[in-house]
Amino acid sequence: MDFKNKVVLITGASSGIGKQTAIEFAKLGSSIILVARRKNKLEQVENELKQFNVNTLVCVCDVSKKDQVEELSKIVLQKFNSIDILVNNAGFAIYGLVSDLSINEIESQMETNYFGMIYCVKNFLPLMLKKKSGHIVNVASVGASFGVPGVSSYCATKFAMLGFSEGLKHELYGTGVGLTVVSPIMVRTPLFEHPSFTNFSKFSTGVSLSSETVAKTIIKASNSSRLEIVVPSVARVVIWFKQTFPFLINPIIGRIFRKQLTKKD
Repeated sequence: MDFKNKVVLITGASSGIGKQTAIEFAKLGSSIILVARRKNKLEQVENELKQFNVNTLVCVCDVSKKDQVEELSKIVLQKFNSIDILVNNAGFAIYGLVSDLSINEIESQMETNYFGMIYCVKNFLPLMLKKKSGHIVNVASVGASFGVPGVSSYCATKFAMLGFSEGLKHELYGTGVGLTVVSPIMVRTPLFEHPSFTNFSKFSTGVSLSSETVAKTIIKASNSSRLEIVVPSVARVVIWFKQTFPFLINPIIGRIFRKQLTKKD
């Protein structure tokens, strides 16, 4: 796909994967709609994109609020009439035992990570279906295939995203609209700046990715027929082993991450 002049909407665009994805699409000449909660951060990203001489639109929106997403869609339509690529990237995690997390902390992750994606799909998919073209990229995690101690509620949001995406992809067959999930391992982003991750050994050498690596995968996913792209691809082998031999892999995953929880305490 030639991404020049394509209209790309990116949620969670103020930092990390979302910011880098905006930069990568801008390099290809796409028009960029930047969506996040922090206006000042979005404006900083917009300033960085000026060097690429592309159209941009800053939209302050909390995707966990369906009324705000509805208003977002109206603003976008006024300027661009439609979008070509929707990147559902907004999300966050809170680290801790389920017994220690409040119900509000668990619900808030589902509201942003999962329902935020739902609200965006529901508001922008009809436009894609009408013109019989477009692509949705849902940014999940390898955590969509592994229930990990300490981030159970976060994994649940990504399990939900992957399941929803698989069902929706079947529904979109023959419509001209595509859908691909990008599932990276740990990424070096502000997601881990939440205070709950104090003492978490998050960026061990060799087990984390840069935002640029994931952003380039999102570009690839925007023109892919695949349901899911796992980053790095070798992680797909681990997922296969877990799904095929859960009685062997699950105890190993449990031991590794329980040790991490002990460090946190």
